Parts: sequence; structure tokens; C-alpha cells
Amino acid sequence: MLDIAEELTRWVEQGRDFAVATVVAVGGSAPRQPGAALAVDSEGTVIGSVSGGCVEGAVYDLCRQALQDGEPALERFGYSDEDAFAVGLTCGGIIDILVTPVRGGIYPAALRAAAGGEAAALARIIEGPAGLLGNALLVHPDGAYEGSLGGHPALDRTAAAEARALLDAGRTGTAVIGEDGSRCGQPLTLLVESSVPAPRMIVFGAIDFAAALVRVGKFLGYHVTVCDARPVFATPARFPEADEVVVEWPHEYLARTRVDGRTVLCVLTHDAKFDVPLLERALRLPVAYVGAMGSRRTHEDRNKRLRDVGVTELELARLHSPIGLDLGARTPEETALSIGAEIVADRRGGSGVSLTGAHTPIHHDGPNAPAGRIGSVA
Repeated sequence: MLDIAEELTRWVEQGRDFAVATVVAVGGSAPRQPGAALAVDSEGTVIGSVSGGCVEGAVYDLCRQALQDGEPALERFGYSDEDAFAVGLTCGGIIDILVTPVRGGIYPAALRAAAGGEAAALARIIEGPAGLLGNALLVHPDGAYEGSLGGHPALDRTAAAEARALLDAGRTGTAVIGEDGSRCGQPLTLLVESSVPAPRMIVFGAIDFAAALVRVGKFLGYHVTVCDARPVFATPARFPEADEVVVEWPHEYLARTRVDGRTVLCVLTHDAKFDVPLLERALRLPVAYVGAMGSRRTHEDRNKRLRDVGVTELELARLHSPIGLDLGARTPEETALSIGAEIVADRRGGSGVSLTGAHTPIHHDGPNAPAGRIGSVA
């Protein structure tokens, strides 16, 4: 439910009653992953999605029922081609949906935290003893928690520890607490939704390609910064969709700013005096992705310069060249799409090949299946 926290927070502030349907487990080729949510208010207004359209009508009815009787419900939707009127997934997958009426409790605080960009985790019981389904705990990065799962204090402490581990990794997933931890006679299964600040995309080089890449970065959910040493080009007016525009030498900014394992760095300066000191530092940082614009000839010259300043072959081996997928891109917008597509493929473990005629999976199991790699664009 935290994926639609901003809209739901507005509903809370307006005093609306609503129910939220959340994907809690998937099997096979499912269109949405755990944490995806759809909400329905008392007037019948709908936001979000849990299946891309296949079962939304049935889930809508479940939400309306939860609003009426005030009880949570867990429902499984699978594939059936035997009954023309059966509700199911045409993709052949299976999804489990938890429907919860939201009327106070810990949910408003969880929604406000997620909408405000705070790091927090919402742990909910999705399988366990009768009467505990849907009970929730809000867990903070320091391990403190609010609310109760309704069983025993030991249950809350164990659940908070499990949720904090997933929050530290920035992951949404399930956790099973055994009998000793639950103190309620049988194991419990929790869905832990992690809300973390948006990952960063830092675009170096205030050029027309950068403006297009800012738009793609925002579309993909990144907090986007544009950095350039030239104040005449690095202006908010030229990059109105960027979250921030920084006038500073790129390598100096990179040395002082915060980056982590989800950060992507796109070097579009296309000038050795900027590229070399910047990439020398970038190739040694534990970031998710780095791209550097340039032709193949520029790439070879840049590699030589990087070797000359001490960058090792192992570090250079992280470099993709040219950056982006082979889309035949020419315009800034097409090039930005190419870069964005490679970032997604790298993070999700995709091959980048056309799905038509391929025998690769459509959806991959986890983020960044192979080790994060670094790139360079033509």
C-alpha cells in the first residue's frame, strides 16, 4: 500500500473511509509484485492497481465488502480457462491479495512516513491465527516501532527485527516468524513493505541530452540532480524537472555528495577535463550504475587516460561501452530512453533483447540479479 501513499495520505487528511487491496504473494508470471496496491473509498473512487486489469473488478468488490463489514480478507486469484465467467489472470500466474479496511490505527502514520520520503517499514500479518490477519506494525530505521500485531510483545519485537532487516536492504518481501518468536501457537507470515527515499540519479553535464535524461529519470522514480561547472548552462530554467541543479566541478561534487548502492551516475560532459577525474572516482564507488557519453573513439581515449591516472583493469571492466541499449537512438529523447532502458535491465537482471522470439523470462525474480555494472554512451 505504500506505493500509493501520497494519494492515500490525502484521503486520510480528508477524513475518507477506504479499503486497500495489496498484493502479498505472487506465483508464475504475475503482472504486479508484492506491495502493489489498489484502494477504494466509500464513494467508490479507485486509485492504484494490483493486476494490470485482469482482476481489478473482483478486487474492487472485495474492497467495497471490507468497507461494509470492517473485516480484512485474503483472496487468491489464479488462472482458469474452463469457465468463461471465472475471474483470473490471463498471464497464467497466481496472486494473493490482502484487503484491509483503513480506519485509523497505525496505517495513517505509515502512509504519512512514506508520502514524506521517510524510511519506514510496514509489517502486516498475511497468514496466521484467526483474528490477527491484517494487524500491522510500523518499524523505523533505528529499530523503534509503533503499533502491535496483537499477539504478544515478543511477537512485536521479532517482527520489528525482521522488518528492520528488509528495510535496511530497501526491500519489500515476506518474513516467517516461527512458534518460538510468535508465542501464539503457530508460525506467522508477514508482508513487510519498505519505504525508502527515492534512489538518486546524478546527471553530469548540462546539455540537451541531459534535459531528456532528467525526464526519463523522474519517470523511473529517481531523485534527479544535474551538475555542471558552467553556471551559464546549469540553471533551473534549463532543467525545470530536476530536483536540484548544482554548479560545481563534477568530481568535487561527487566527492562530497551522498551516494549508495542504488545511485546511478550519468556522465554526459563529453570532455576529458571533466570525465577523467569524475570517472576515476566513480569507478571506485559502490554505486549501481555509471554512464559516460562519447563515441567509441572517445571511449578508447578515455580508457587510456584513466589507466594513466591509475584506474585498474578490474575497475575498467565495470564499464559498459557504449552506454544504453541498441535502439538506433539519435535524438536526445531516444538516447535518454536507451540509457534508462539499460539502467532498468541492469538493475533487474534483464538481457535487453527483444522479447519477441526470445526464451528469456518476462519478469525477473529480484533487483540487480547480476552485479551492478557501469556504462558509457555513444
